[in-house]
Amino acid sequence: MLSQLFLEHPQSVGETYLVHQRKAFGFGLSMIAAGLACMVHGLIPAMFLHTGSDAVSRLHHRMLMRRAASGSPNAIASRI
Repeated sequence: MLSQLFLEHPQSVGETYLVHQRKAFGFGLSMIAAGLACMVHGLIPAMFLHTGSDAVSRLHHRMLMRRAASGSPNAIASRI
């Protein structure tokens, strides 16, 4: 049960628990920063014109590259 909660998914993408945790935290922090920039943009439209969309594109590219590198059967095509 615990191994399913903590290890099954990281192993399925070719990572250890700690490596997966670090990468997930990095994605999360990037999304929080982009979300805050989007909120500021909503208040002051001249600021952060492309920050949100650039972050989404960058994170999407990173995710696709990681999936392809992992050799996972869930790589690229099945997630688009």
